[in-house]
Amino acid sequence: VPQSADQRAQTRLRAIGEQMIARANLPGLDWEFVVFDSPEINAFVLPGGKIGFYRGLIDVVANDGEIAAVMGHELGHVLGRHAAERVSQQEAVRLGVAAASLAFSEDLGEYADEAAAALGAGLTYGVILPYSRAHELEADRIGVDLMAAASFDPGDAVRFWERMVATNEASGAPLAWLSTHPAGQDRLEALRALI
Repeated sequence: VPQSADQRAQTRLRAIGEQMIARANLPGLDWEFVVFDSPEINAFVLPGGKIGFYRGLIDVVANDGEIAAVMGHELGHVLGRHAAERVSQQEAVRLGVAAASLAFSEDLGEYADEAAAALGAGLTYGVILPYSRAHELEADRIGVDLMAAASFDPGDAVRFWERMVATNEASGAPLAWLSTHPAGQDRLEALRALI
């Protein structure tokens, strides 16, 4: 996806990002904030201090505080070291399933592969995905704290998610960003409690 040619949007995102980074205490990273030319309502953070927002997300926010809410969430993943924890956990699951597969081969014979697959699915849905949802909620908490420190209204996070949940419910199809994040109402309750 190419970068957006909209220099106002690029400047706006960079200014908000720099304001948030000044409060995040993340030294040693060369931060870059980029708006990509896609109608998708999504944002992401990459290792090394790269944060991307899609034009679709910039188009639906009501104000700079809502951009700061999403930015704070993405920075929350960096501050929470979620990528490193996720890789470690997935590797542990992979090794555990491999070891169990060997053990199953002696006891279950021809059904060992199916048993290992079931174990892997159980660990994915029982451990990894809930852990991921915990990461998402922790990123929200960190993001709200960063918003407040950077003089943005943390209430904008609630207002943004209320609108995203309403949009999701009205369309009947989950927004891409919502599909990888906690359920809308659960997230709203947690955010309201934080505020």
